Amino acid sequence: MSGTGYQTLLECRWRGRTLRAHGFTVDQIAMVLALDHAVSPLKLYRYANGLTATQVVTAFNDLDPSGAATLRESRLYDYEAWPAGGRRPSIWALALLAQIYGTAPTRLEPR
Repeated sequence: MSGTGYQTLLECRWRGRTLRAHGFTVDQIAMVLALDHAVSPLKLYRYANGLTATQVVTAFNDLDPSGAATLRESRLYDYEAWPAGGRRPSIWALALLAQIYGTAPTRLEPR
């Protein structure tokens, strides 16, 4: 993770903890973070949960019941760049990411 990206994640972790202490949901936290960070919903929800890409990839691969998932950080970054660039995640991948992030899959799609 680049220095700037990591600093952003640390800031978002702090804001997320503070907002959760005030009763905000992960969806509300993502909306607040969107005011300061012009990034995709997938990245906003990762930030709202205070997770690194490595943590998301590990959780994603652990959740696959068949044990065949092989998500890598580079693919997660591709997903997070969508729709401006990158690659659109499959419905199955969105469902698993939504489970990790504690939201509905539709919230992870750009509006």
